[in-house]
Amino acid sequence: MGKVIGIIAGGCPSELMMGLTRDRPLAALPFGGRYRLLDFPLSNLVNSGLRTVGIITPFHYRSVLDHLGAGKEWLLDRKTGGLFILPGYGQEGNKGKFPLQDLAWNADFLYKDQAQQVIITCSNLVLNIDFTEVLDFHHRKNADVTLIYKEEAQPGEAAEIISLEPESGGRVKAFGPRREPGSGKVFLDMLIIQKELLLELLEDCDNIDNQDLLVGVSRRLNKLQVYAYEFSGYVGRIDSVAGYFACSMDLLKPEIQQELFRGNNRIHTKIADNPPTRYGHRASVKNSLIASGCKIDGEVENSIIFRQVQIKPGAKVKNSIIMQKCIIGRNVTLDHVILDKFVRVKEHTVLEGQPSRPVIVEKTANWVRTGGVSS
Repeated sequence: MGKVIGIIAGGCPSELMMGLTRDRPLAALPFGGRYRLLDFPLSNLVNSGLRTVGIITPFHYRSVLDHLGAGKEWLLDRKTGGLFILPGYGQEGNKGKFPLQDLAWNADFLYKDQAQQVIITCSNLVLNIDFTEVLDFHHRKNADVTLIYKEEAQPGEAAEIISLEPESGGRVKAFGPRREPGSGKVFLDMLIIQKELLLELLEDCDNIDNQDLLVGVSRRLNKLQVYAYEFSGYVGRIDSVAGYFACSMDLLKPEIQQELFRGNNRIHTKIADNPPTRYGHRASVKNSLIASGCKIDGEVENSIIFRQVQIKPGAKVKNSIIMQKCIIGRNVTLDHVILDKFVRVKEHTVLEGQPSRPVIVEKTANWVRTGGVSS
């Protein structure tokens, strides 16, 4: 698909993610036992035939670069096109979805390519979408901009959820921040825009430092052919700790696993070679995802266990997310808990949270103290 390039906004707002994004951008947040959130938009673009993708990096991007490398796992280690790491201009605390300052700072990436359309997407949505179908819709409508939306009853907890008001033919007559809770046509922070229009918006906008691409589009709504495309598949919006926890638990549902990971379009990620997980003779695992390289000697139920995790005898892990290389000591009880990478939990520790408020232990923790902790 040589006439289309992709841009991923890697600096999505993450104020509601608490300690999970203290040392990493939201795009690099581990997910599902082996992935990072960035894997989903990047795989969707590549699976749709794009061979040139730029990723606008947030201010703390080391983990993004470490994960992506040269883009080999996504077939983007190429002489023509490939993966481009684009520096973000905005500072920490930038709350825009698609800040014009970031796009203007990387205008050369647009000018040098012969593409006619640009797909721009955020990095905090878990979904498997075929952009070729959206592009067909975009061409049929002769659209300048196509906004992708979903009918949602509970869109998420982000401060600004954009709702669309399309006419019967799909043309958007208005869009803006959702003013009242409830169901509606919620913009999924993914769009297709004509490249020339995008460059024109970058040149014409006043006070570009404080504007978002959507503001520029909304000011020209009456002059532009802006259409809405409905996506009907599964969408997990990661904009809060509760959203991250709920979306992770959704992966335990077979129908969600089938849609996200077992169709024709796979989600690609960085490869890590580990031995198979070893289960002790007293291990018990129910309705959980267990990555490779683990040693399981305790009980695991309704949980996501990342690579190289050790769960000692007598430990009980329920409704929890345990990230890479954590060590769970003997007779530990975890329920509705998120452990970041490399956490060690001392024996007999009890951590209990709630679905809406799981206990979070940051990766800087070393041996959680003995005693009960609840939220």
